[in-house]
Amino acid sequence: MSGRNDEPSGEQRPEPRPVPVSTTAEAVLTTGALARRLGVSPTTLRSWDRRYGIGPAVRADGRHRRWTPPDVAMLETMCRLTSAGVPPAEAARAAKRGAGVVPDGSAADLDDLSSVPPGRSRAAGTLPLGDVRQECRGLARAAVRLDAPAVEEQLATAVDQHGLTVAWQEVMVPTLHAVGRKWASSGDRYVEVEHLLSWHVSTTLRRATRFAASPEDDGTDTAPVLLACVPGEQHTLPLEALNAGLSELGLPTRMFGAAVPAEALSAAVRRIGPAAVVLWAQARSTASLPLARHVAATQWGVRGARTQPLVLLCGPGWAGRPVHGLLRPPGLREALDTLCGAYGVELPAGRG
Repeated sequence: MSGRNDEPSGEQRPEPRPVPVSTTAEAVLTTGALARRLGVSPTTLRSWDRRYGIGPAVRADGRHRRWTPPDVAMLETMCRLTSAGVPPAEAARAAKRGAGVVPDGSAADLDDLSSVPPGRSRAAGTLPLGDVRQECRGLARAAVRLDAPAVEEQLATAVDQHGLTVAWQEVMVPTLHAVGRKWASSGDRYVEVEHLLSWHVSTTLRRATRFAASPEDDGTDTAPVLLACVPGEQHTLPLEALNAGLSELGLPTRMFGAAVPAEALSAAVRRIGPAAVVLWAQARSTASLPLARHVAATQWGVRGARTQPLVLLCGPGWAGRPVHGLLRPPGLREALDTLCGAYGVELPAGRG
């Protein structure tokens, strides 16, 4: 492509590699076909080619990129490393060394980069992440590339390795916040990134949810925790995380999701008779104290043995608005601890 050397490059682009005589037309991919295979955009492949020399061995008519099996293997390594949080320049050097494109000693060892420890990282990234776990950087890069398979895999790995509470607080939340800040500061750009990441976070949380048996099914009279967003509130992910955390502990829940009307919420409390009610409000404008007081005052049961729910006000919308008798845990770990206490159990060690 003409003008390919106009952009700055982190290193000298190597000479094109010789193409094996056995390479057939069927084995050569176009940029679009390779992008679909890897789950990245064609623009990403062209950018990697220009900036890091991760390019094809041959070009049709001297212009159009054509990718051979060795090229594809090198790109697969590049995708795997960047998805794991390795900075692109380092990943490119390692991928080229693994493909025999650069000599030994001129790049970091491939195996060393493949096993970057999940500690803290301050490497530059596309999103304003700050001082976060290495997994956040890999997740952010995959989300910005709209690489759905990589996003899904990294979220599942975070839950498997760290547990749901740590994965939510230290991997999912920082990345979601970074995407939100980028969107807010870039004139509505990156909204597609936020939607894709949010959808996959929600999917991961729901997959981690194991529904406890209903009282009528298991012969117990254990009352559930009722979780609902207040009227007008559409942000459900924190509530989904709490729901998954409770189910992981074997505590019964009833999840009602976004923007539950006040009348429906009151009716559900009376019908279910929950041990606790969690009301989520992201914004101060949706945090209705009269509704919270009404739910806390709801009673059921026979005369002389009336029961009322424990009410937890969760989310930043309730900040600075203390109400007597209503609890306001600051995070997922504290909410789980409070609700475990309501059932007379202790939150196991390692849950956050």
